[in-house]
Amino acid sequence: MTTKFFGKRIKRNEDPRLLTGQALFVDDVNLPGMLHVAFVRSPYAHARITGIDVSKAKEREGVVAVYTADDLGNYWGHGPLLVSPPPVEGAVFNERTQPFLAKDKVCHVSEGIVAIVAESRYIAEDAVGDVIVNYEPLPANVDPVKSLEESEALIHEDLEQNLAAHIIQQKGEYEKAKADADVIISREFWYDRGTAAAMENRGVVAEWDNRSQKMTIWDTTQAPVVIRNGMAGMLGLSENQVRVVAPFIGGGFGPKIMMFYPEEVIIPWVAMQLNRPVKWIEDRSENFYTTTQERGQWHESEMALTKDGKILGVSDVFWHDNGAYDPYGLTVPLNTQCTLLGMYDVPNYYTEFKAVFTNKPIVTPYRGAGRQHGVFVMERLLDFAAKELGIDKTEIRRINMLQPDQFPHNHKIIFQDFTELTYDSGNYEPILDKTIEGIGYKEFYEEMKPKAEAEGKRLGLGLVCYVEGTGIGPYEGARVTVNANGKVSVATGVGTQGQGHFTSFAQIVAEQLGVAVEDIDLSTGDTDQFRWGVGTFASRGATVAGSAINEAAAGVRKKILKIASDQLEAAEEDLELVDGTVQVKGVPAKAIPLGELANLANPLRGAVKPGTEPGLESTDYFGPEMGATASGAQAMIVEIDPDTMMIEIKKYLTVHDCGEVINPLILDGQVHGGIAQGIGNAFYEELVFDDNGQILNASFMDYLLPTSLDVPHIDVDHQVTPSPLNPLGIKGAGEAGAIPVGPLFAQAFEDAFSDIGLEIRDIPLNPHKLWELVEEAKAKQA
Repeated sequence: MTTKFFGKRIKRNEDPRLLTGQALFVDDVNLPGMLHVAFVRSPYAHARITGIDVSKAKEREGVVAVYTADDLGNYWGHGPLLVSPPPVEGAVFNERTQPFLAKDKVCHVSEGIVAIVAESRYIAEDAVGDVIVNYEPLPANVDPVKSLEESEALIHEDLEQNLAAHIIQQKGEYEKAKADADVIISREFWYDRGTAAAMENRGVVAEWDNRSQKMTIWDTTQAPVVIRNGMAGMLGLSENQVRVVAPFIGGGFGPKIMMFYPEEVIIPWVAMQLNRPVKWIEDRSENFYTTTQERGQWHESEMALTKDGKILGVSDVFWHDNGAYDPYGLTVPLNTQCTLLGMYDVPNYYTEFKAVFTNKPIVTPYRGAGRQHGVFVMERLLDFAAKELGIDKTEIRRINMLQPDQFPHNHKIIFQDFTELTYDSGNYEPILDKTIEGIGYKEFYEEMKPKAEAEGKRLGLGLVCYVEGTGIGPYEGARVTVNANGKVSVATGVGTQGQGHFTSFAQIVAEQLGVAVEDIDLSTGDTDQFRWGVGTFASRGATVAGSAINEAAAGVRKKILKIASDQLEAAEEDLELVDGTVQVKGVPAKAIPLGELANLANPLRGAVKPGTEPGLESTDYFGPEMGATASGAQAMIVEIDPDTMMIEIKKYLTVHDCGEVINPLILDGQVHGGIAQGIGNAFYEELVFDDNGQILNASFMDYLLPTSLDVPHIDVDHQVTPSPLNPLGIKGAGEAGAIPVGPLFAQAFEDAFSDIGLEIRDIPLNPHKLWELVEEAKAKQA
């Protein structure tokens, strides 16, 4: 199909506002009479609260109000369960969600206990020091495996153990496959915690207008419609009385899809109590503890294979660190279970996990959302199997790949959208071939690596594969309107956090209506502009909201052609939409501007025919029957300094298949950003907790984020396998770059030290850890 806008590398519509400081962020909202909130937070990970004295704080000049859990009265409660447990036979799930303010007990460091409202944030912070909270410290649980032992202190004392959930899924008979196998590969793996570290922290501003009886909330949320609905219910208002605006957001990455954080619930309530606007902006110290985190899992894994390298079955039993509460259900560990299967034909699969309560911050999805763990386990097992069997690491992957005629492929286990995990489409071998060729695989092992070794250098090549479940439902919607000036307005319920929605969504509309991309205005994340939607998460924005926008634009196109057909006295099939006009094909002089048509569609006099609607406007919704599966491979050549274990990435390549591409420029940026976070997660970033649940590196002085000097030039190539699940043939891409980087680093490092038998089973790494592993391998070899 020939397209004019769809699939083109068009610069982003939103960038002029962002680059000139004209974009609105939550902290930019400043209203007359605004108050500011700071929270008294627990210094303990696990403790009873035996007393709270706020009298001195109340006496401080500039303090307007002080609220404890008791002061909230009937409003106090716990956040809702956002995602229910999956429909898996025998599933165990213990729902324990976060309180608005801690009342009798705290379960992780920095849990909020008292909210202080003052004329300025400075005064509020000073008043935090005036509050005296008496604690009875309790033993902290930080190890997800050890936390289940009978001797460990109970985090939720109404439970018999610190078990949040227990899920078993299986297809086929793994034990039979194991008995028939020529080789069994068994390993234990640990994937530790990290934080999203978004450029913009969380924030909430709320204003209650007592005259209009309307609440307006500005929130750094990825799901504004859900926040509106929830806050209306909590505050005893109708949904029409609550407006939620999610303006530009400086990075979401998943933690901002967590909803009804305590601060989100407290700030609007305070605004109603005091009838003044109220603001809370999270500082970086708070962010390390109060914004949700992800990653911690311990795996005991096996792979059964034939001597030719064919997978007969996989068994994976793991413990998932859930943190202190489980409001987001089991999305993360379910993604781990499902994504482990990767591109491969695995006839027998046993997967079991226990989600465990620990005295750490809550775990919810963070870019990848459990997929990293599954990919790490599968790709590492394949690497170890290849070494054991003497098979090339690329060949063992090729041997086991699903073939094009096996799609759609049903894996017979439940995915996070509660349907059976089914890959809609895929063509994996061309991805592998492009990656092998693009990274220079043959030349590396025949020329580069021997030359480097002769010079005393440590050079390694990694190449791994992955899939990404994307574009899950239930739905999104959109409204498309042609205005009297000929420009087009689009409104949708999803929010934007830097994905390029203002451009890619405009390209979809432009393709339908023949209007320049810069003449299309987009409104996202404002519940007064579009009332219904679910949110931006799970790489679903373009797939689900984009499809809804396409259908709404198609509805407008149909109206345009019908009215223009009457005005131009031509058949609809003889008309075309070009440069903001409708014209007769081959007779460009016989045309009418879209703005003029918009006026004609809204007559001030005369009869309107039955069944017609005023205006050139259409609203539509789209919900996929299941998620679409993207896929890809990444390869890297890295040089490691054997003395310092510092690394230099010489070449980095990714080949990605997300179906049809709306805007390659924006897609490349998404992939680049994901890889940058993946590099951080693989080699730089790790949240280090002590035995008391304290983070030892809770600042950017100690928590190492990769800089522009650490992220290499990244080559991006694409394979296109359209999805049959939506009219655009697209799949999601937001998380793909981050998913396979851990096993990629591990494989490349092992390759660089192949002479000493280095084996890596933990992520993240760092120079010190790598040095220890190398020394350990040398000692074993000796």
